[in-house]
Amino acid sequence: MPAASASRRGVTVREAEWPGDGAFVGAAVSTYLRQTEHEKHDVLGDPAEPESELPERYLPEVRDPASAYAGARVLVAELDGAPVGVVIALPHAGYTEIKRLWADPAVRGCGVGSALLDAVLAAAEGAVRLSVWDWRGAAIRLYTSRGFRPVDPWDDRDRLLCFESLTSLHPAAERRTVSDSKG
Repeated sequence: MPAASASRRGVTVREAEWPGDGAFVGAAVSTYLRQTEHEKHDVLGDPAEPESELPERYLPEVRDPASAYAGARVLVAELDGAPVGVVIALPHAGYTEIKRLWADPAVRGCGVGSALLDAVLAAAEGAVRLSVWDWRGAAIRLYTSRGFRPVDPWDDRDRLLCFESLTSLHPAAERRTVSDSKG
């Protein structure tokens, strides 16, 4: 895959480099997944406390993200040269699925999530799909601001919403904010 780079309000987005970005991507995904598990406990009222360890199904993503995300597009966002966000985009026939999107809470509101999302939208061919828990209002506002619309669910978990955006309708698709580093 060609190297990607985009800049938005001082945020730079680039392709993950393996093995160098492995520790950051694994830690970022771990933080994202732990936050999600705690939110599900708090919001859904699960009486069991979230375990200190992640469920087994998530461990490959945390321990060896390069292998777990083989075939996916992994983008890292940097602010002032430090990694502060990640997005995992999985290509499928006719669409791309955003599987993980995370920005360090210390820099939320600085355009990190927007830059990552715009980078995926600019490079994707066909629709871009994602799912989000209904209590994540800020994320839903970001997605709808980028042209995502609710669609019939492909996942039957309660309170999980499914969204889709046609990249040809998205302004980032016309700007092509992600470019091939070869020019």
